[in-house]
Amino acid sequence: MRDVISILDFSKNYILDIFEHTDEFLEGKFRPRLDNKIIAMAFFEPSTRTALSFSSAALALGAKVLGFSSEESLSVSKGENLADTIRMLENYSDCIVMRHKFDGAAKFAAEIASKPVINAGDGKREHPTQTMIDIYTVYKTFGSIEGLTFGFFGDLRYARTVNSMLKALTLFNPKMVYLISPQPLRVRSEILEGLNYPYREVSDIREVIGEIDVLYVTRIQRERFLDEDEYEKVKESYKVDVKTVEGMRKDAIILHPLPRVSEIDRRIDSMPQAKYFLQASYATPLRSVLLHEVVEGD
Repeated sequence: MRDVISILDFSKNYILDIFEHTDEFLEGKFRPRLDNKIIAMAFFEPSTRTALSFSSAALALGAKVLGFSSEESLSVSKGENLADTIRMLENYSDCIVMRHKFDGAAKFAAEIASKPVINAGDGKREHPTQTMIDIYTVYKTFGSIEGLTFGFFGDLRYARTVNSMLKALTLFNPKMVYLISPQPLRVRSEILEGLNYPYREVSDIREVIGEIDVLYVTRIQRERFLDEDEYEKVKESYKVDVKTVEGMRKDAIILHPLPRVSEIDRRIDSMPQAKYFLQASYATPLRSVLLHEVVEGD
């Protein structure tokens, strides 16, 4: 058993092994089970896709699921601290899947709990299982992650999916990474300092759109802004429209961790580059494989 806190908890070969097992799972050649196991879903922050796909994965493996989806329904709302809540959950379950609005909350929980903790998103820092899904979609499309040109477009300052993905690419030798955003939403310096591949910060997507293999788009993370006036200054400051996609290569792809607000024109959904719903479809099978590995692995 092991904790999953950061995408860099894994080696490149381990990630590729998860992908191989996910392929086998989708083909019906690998049928993992977690009968008589209980998975605790500790979602201190709202979630739809991540929470439901983890629940779906656990149920598909024969496990039972318990948990909550907001602080309002918890003793936390009465003053109980996070540490006591985690100690309670580990008594009831074999694994804790946790989302929290504060940076580092999942790591803190893992230090307390004797049962494995899976980070389902903490603050603006990491979302390692979403990153596995994102990279798996690239792997399924191109057959490799190596040597590709990536463009990250949108709120790169607060989007934890971007932070995790940028870290993951340090394992895979991308040809080039373009970081495309308005100035206030650029990648934080502590993330840039850890990158070991060529990258360039860009303000206008039209400068580079024709070079990109994978365009990764995020919404503006309104809930991370401490000042509503600052959010108002940047909201709707970028968008992928049909003309932008017409400038892409035909074999390039667009990914988005969802939910989408207005940053991708809905007319793009039917264009061949739009792969974000295919990307979402990989969530349950990959998380099934990962849950089994975490609970039953060495």
